[in-house]
Amino acid sequence: MTDLKRKAIIELDIESLAFGGRGIGRTEEGRVVFVDDALPGQRVSAQILKVKKRHAEARLVEVLRRSPEEVEPRCVHFGTCGGCRLQHLTYEAQLREKGDQAREALRRIGGFRGLEVEPILPSPRIYGYRNKMEYSFGDMRWLTSEEMADPGSVPERDFALGLHPRGHWSRTLHLSECHLPDPFSTEILKVVQESTSRSRFRPYSTRGHTGFWRFLTVREGVRTGQWLVDIITADDPAGAGEVETLAGHLKASFPAITTVTHTRSRSRANVATGEKEQILVGPGYIEEQVGGLTFRVSPRAFFQTNTDGTEQLYETVVELAGLTGKERVYDIFCGTGTIALLMASRAGEVIGVEREAAAVVDAAANAEVNGIGNARFIEGDATGLLREGAIWGEPDVIVLDPPRAGLHPDLREVVATLGAGRIIYVSCNPTTLAADLKEICANNYRLEVVQPIDMFPHTPHVECVTLLVRE
Repeated sequence: MTDLKRKAIIELDIESLAFGGRGIGRTEEGRVVFVDDALPGQRVSAQILKVKKRHAEARLVEVLRRSPEEVEPRCVHFGTCGGCRLQHLTYEAQLREKGDQAREALRRIGGFRGLEVEPILPSPRIYGYRNKMEYSFGDMRWLTSEEMADPGSVPERDFALGLHPRGHWSRTLHLSECHLPDPFSTEILKVVQESTSRSRFRPYSTRGHTGFWRFLTVREGVRTGQWLVDIITADDPAGAGEVETLAGHLKASFPAITTVTHTRSRSRANVATGEKEQILVGPGYIEEQVGGLTFRVSPRAFFQTNTDGTEQLYETVVELAGLTGKERVYDIFCGTGTIALLMASRAGEVIGVEREAAAVVDAAANAEVNGIGNARFIEGDATGLLREGAIWGEPDVIVLDPPRAGLHPDLREVVATLGAGRIIYVSCNPTTLAADLKEICANNYRLEVVQPIDMFPHTPHVECVTLLVRE
């Protein structure tokens, strides 16, 4: 009998990946054990960390047998950086596991049995696909194994600009490379690393909430060649001059950078946003093209991070909507209006609802730039606005593209009572998607189509587009 006491070391064959990227193994008695960093096809030894009623959690101790689908990761930071966990698994196996995760979540959480899930659509590019990166400054540098072997080679252990190691949000891994964005993003990162490391101002500390430099956001207009850099700092006017100097240096070094902004934050939250924004170079936004339309993307506007994948994602949404040119469409969580505007040419009217005021401004500007007159955008809480939705007229189609946490129960209830013939739900989290679909389908809807799409190669994330039809 397998010993599942805490700290016990056991051997397991890894069968598949759970949502989130952990390997799934089973004891001889059939008990499920989740193992961090384990891959399907491996036999591993693992140490039990937690024992729960229905499963156990463990850490990988040693790979006893490699998986036939295991490959050498491309990045030198793999295994330390928290950015991509599946770089050592073949892309074909990544796709299979993600499709299975979507199917299993809908079966186990949503109760959808015997459901036909479409084959997952791969990302057109598996490296260099991210159009946005948020890098973090830190005053506690995470030393790599090479740096630990020769700590005297590290110039400043209290300065780093890069990404957080997995599970260590108070420390920062000083990046030398990253293969998820275009290499140009890393070139910009290195110049900022060099310039700010010489600054008289120090990186922000998440412990003492002191320091100046906080985040660096780099965005790319893949189809336009435009680049945006947003420098996020603490709200200290004394450092404004150094930020302006850095902005000028970046523009001189990289003419492709069309906009540089300075965002000041008073918040203690470890998020790349702020209360004050100043445009230092350019118009304050970049443009991107999707589906033949041009979209304005400002520093904090939501825009899908995989431009090529976004095109096939939105094509799927428009196709499933089944528009004939007469329908009234509600686009909830419309962001900068991408889905709404792509549907407008095939619909009678599109109404976008979005909480973020800046995104609504961008959406209206995007409609004007593209000469679209049958789309309007409304700022506010979707639940409250939809309860008064009769003022817009009854919707024929509703598009939902909520954050990872899914729909609030009140919004779920309101959406189900509006009587739309079709609901398109776009989700980046199969578990919350399954729970939301279960509740909506309890109100006279049936789930007809599930289309998984890989927008984030080498990460555990999977996007799904689903179609609900009113009974």
